[in-house]
Amino acid sequence: MGERETPTRIVDGPKPKHAQLRDILRRLAEQELPPGSPIPSERDLADRYEVSRITVRAAVGQLVAEGLLTRAKGRGTFTARRRLDVQLYLESFTDDMRKRGMIPATEVLSCDEALPPDSAASALDLPARERAYQLVRLRRADGVPLAVERGWYNPRIVPELRRHDLSTSLYTLIADTYGVQLDHAKQTVWAESADAETAKLLGIRKGSSLLVFRRVASSHGRPVEDMTSWYRGDLYQVTMQLDRTVPGSGPHSAKGGTR
Repeated sequence: MGERETPTRIVDGPKPKHAQLRDILRRLAEQELPPGSPIPSERDLADRYEVSRITVRAAVGQLVAEGLLTRAKGRGTFTARRRLDVQLYLESFTDDMRKRGMIPATEVLSCDEALPPDSAASALDLPARERAYQLVRLRRADGVPLAVERGWYNPRIVPELRRHDLSTSLYTLIADTYGVQLDHAKQTVWAESADAETAKLLGIRKGSSLLVFRRVASSHGRPVEDMTSWYRGDLYQVTMQLDRTVPGSGPHSAKGGTR
């Protein structure tokens, strides 16, 4: 049997009218309109399907709650942009976006030598008062700002880092210029609300949801990078495969990774 088609009109029957309209709008958002497209206004939807505006609000509100639609104050309601899965392996943002068929772009906001905070100095195994490279970059895909990265880099392993073009894949640069291949990382993920500076860079409202990743990457046991990335929560999600194993209990134990 083929898939049951979604009705294109609303009829009297056992299924509530708001649920019928919700199904119609879901098909519109998932199959017909590209991400970021406006949907008809409440008045237009009410007239087109001969329902009340209360019914329209109920249907639209459910799809907003599901993340298929998004409201923009003063502008209307739009189909939501598709969320990208954060990859749980050690790969550069540039390579990741290219594999998805998207065009990556990086804006270097700053690169300076500075005293790292104690947490970064410890992660990079630096002695007290030793300076490191602090790099801040804005990452885009197809022109859309996705993430702000603020990282610290070990000057003993990547000396004169700021003399290079840092708007391309940093992992490729480190491998090609310094002969250093990052082969291991530990990553921690948490949720956070966007502060004013990060929100402005990402083109979102202050207080919007962010996914935050702190990654400490190394090469042959030598720490090279301590990077924290703030990703837009409306455009990113994390998917993990979970097996019923106990870490360290045998050859099939799950291993941690990073994007």
